[in-house]
Amino acid sequence: IPVLIQGTDFESKVYRALMKIPYGKIATYKDIAEKINHPKAFRAVGNANSKNQIPIFIPCHRVIASNGIGGYNGGLEIKRFLLENEGVNLK
Repeated sequence: IPVLIQGTDFESKVYRALMKIPYGKIATYKDIAEKINHPKAFRAVGNANSKNQIPIFIPCHRVIASNGIGGYNGGLEIKRFLLENEGVNLK
């Protein structure tokens, strides 16, 4: 499905990277920051995720913190549900 990506240049890079995370896989905020050549911008990646207006098509739920599940605008219960539904083991 074609997706119109809106946001700053940085946010657009983040969203494109998120769309490459396969179903059933996860990445950390740091992983995404490194993929877009901004290795120290992991907090900015989280900020971009929080601005994602189409979270199912740009799957920000697949991005987790290096020390846990991280946040999600839809709430952690929904994030857990989406990840578990994709077969991700969160334990």
